Amino acid sequence: MSKFSKFGPAVLVTAAFIGPGSVITASLAGANYGFALAWALVFSVIATIILQEMSARLGIVTQQGLGENIRHSISQPLIKWAVIALVIVAIVIGNGAYQGGNISGASLGLISLFSSADISSSVAQVVFPLVIGFAAFLLLITGSYKVIEKALIVLVVLMSLAFILTFIVTQPDFAALFSGMLLPSIPSGATLTVIALIGTTVVPYNLFLHAASAKEKWHSVTQLSEARKDLYVAIPLGGLISIAIMSTAATAFFGQQIAINSAADLAPALAPVFGDSAKILMSLGLFAAGISSAVTAPLAAAFALSGILNTNGKLTSKSFKAIWLTILILGVLLASSGYKPINIIWFAQVANGILLPVVTIFLLLMMNSKKLGDYKNSLIQNILGIGVLFVTLLLSGRSLLAAFNLL
Repeated sequence: MSKFSKFGPAVLVTAAFIGPGSVITASLAGANYGFALAWALVFSVIATIILQEMSARLGIVTQQGLGENIRHSISQPLIKWAVIALVIVAIVIGNGAYQGGNISGASLGLISLFSSADISSSVAQVVFPLVIGFAAFLLLITGSYKVIEKALIVLVVLMSLAFILTFIVTQPDFAALFSGMLLPSIPSGATLTVIALIGTTVVPYNLFLHAASAKEKWHSVTQLSEARKDLYVAIPLGGLISIAIMSTAATAFFGQQIAINSAADLAPALAPVFGDSAKILMSLGLFAAGISSAVTAPLAAAFALSGILNTNGKLTSKSFKAIWLTILILGVLLASSGYKPINIIWFAQVANGILLPVVTIFLLLMMNSKKLGDYKNSLIQNILGIGVLFVTLLLSGRSLLAAFNLL
């Protein structure tokens, strides 16, 4: 067995949370505030590890996904159906919106790569989303977890190399970076950016994805150590990618009179200062981030809804395929519709704001269930989990207020 065969589920989580939304959020944080908000990424990685470890442990010990566990944990019919309805609405709206952003981001990467070609922007806006959506379709239609996992590992490696090499090319101020990582501060006007940095990393859909993919990969509690090794490598790698993106933007744009309003502005703006290599690397990274998330978002939705609705959760089943295909089509339509990314993200922000604390509460309740036996949460794990829950409640409240222009 090769070393890489032990990795997988946590890599899917990294592929999911390092999408175009994370790229632009980290870029704006660096461009507007330099290295000052690097600590928020460090915190978000720690919070993600805490929750995703619980999710993976739940999946392996119970051999059920998070959706199945939520459904089985509620006996009162009215509450059960209210929770099921909430999860369905939030996942369809949220994942559909995120999928639109994922495909748009991957398209922007391709547009930047082929900027010298004679392709009109209106044609690219329709053609590239269709190409990316079809590529995601081909991977998902295989119905093979191993094929999907291997493809995503390749994309995450490509994304990692692209963003980390861009980071090296731009030669950041390491003293300022480490200071920003270790000394928390919130510059004036940066509160919502902090919330966005955490919110694009600690994502509720990934809890469904991790529990379901962990049970696909591992079938015995004796393999928990493998699951944790996977987690402790892949999630920090995602954090390193986010920090590399923030650092690149801080080095290239902080204090400069360059407007960075979307992911489309990133790659071209690097070229005049750092050369075409930086532009190409950033474009490749954005493409890999978009297409990897374009595969994991429909996959997460299918795992979540199959579990919560008690339908066949096998990747080859018709019901499972129908769910991810619906999310994929929604994403392609949104990406090619001409809607501004901010309008698409608005829906995702609302869905994320509602679902994150709800799922975290259920996860904590189930991690203290007697059916987990010796594998239920320890006191320290509960304290850490409640701490993350408290932050998610604040995050969700502020996100919802911001979404409805009440902040």
